[in-house]
Amino acid sequence: MVLALAFFWWLGSSYKTNRVRKTQATFEGIIQFLSDLAVGTIGPKGERFVPVFVGIFLFIWILNEFGVLFLKALGLPFGGSPTADLNTTAAFALCVFFGIQFLAIRKNGFFGAYAHLFKPYWFLFPINVIEEIARPVVLAMRLAFNILAGELLLFVVATIIVSNVQVGPVNISVLSSVAPIGIEFFNFLIGTIQAFVFTLLTIVYLSLATAEEH
Repeated sequence: MVLALAFFWWLGSSYKTNRVRKTQATFEGIIQFLSDLAVGTIGPKGERFVPVFVGIFLFIWILNEFGVLFLKALGLPFGGSPTADLNTTAAFALCVFFGIQFLAIRKNGFFGAYAHLFKPYWFLFPINVIEEIARPVVLAMRLAFNILAGELLLFVVATIIVSNVQVGPVNISVLSSVAPIGIEFFNFLIGTIQAFVFTLLTIVYLSLATAEEH
């Protein structure tokens, strides 16, 4: 949270002048993209949820990229991405799930919010319930395991480097010393993509829960 507040303070300070900077253009481009995505998926009523989607994306993105810092490698008792822990992503997924259920009930009433569970046929109710429950599970597991895989890959390479692995005349540890740079860049991209995927699925699930009957 300290890093996030410092980032937004730095971002907000750039608006003190009338000059448009690249930072502002990039940030506003992200907001506009998520806004267009929300309105295009949910409809005009999705505009009021844009701040929530922006908050979800930026917060998860910051947590994903926190693992780029070599805090554990320095011997500190903390470090790594919080989203690499299933407990963290499960909490996020449950907040999204129950928030969507609340909005669906408020819009359509209790029975109207869950009428889709009996469609297209009533005997498909158990399968539809499983599908509904699987949504937060998918959100949590996809985010956690993708971020964890990147950290495990970095750990494996670090282990090879410090183990001084020799295969014939070739020192694998020396050759692997440049690998963390590529892995960190890869993890940065994965963290950005997974933050977007989590936000996108949240938008889609909200759209399905609050869709108008035709």
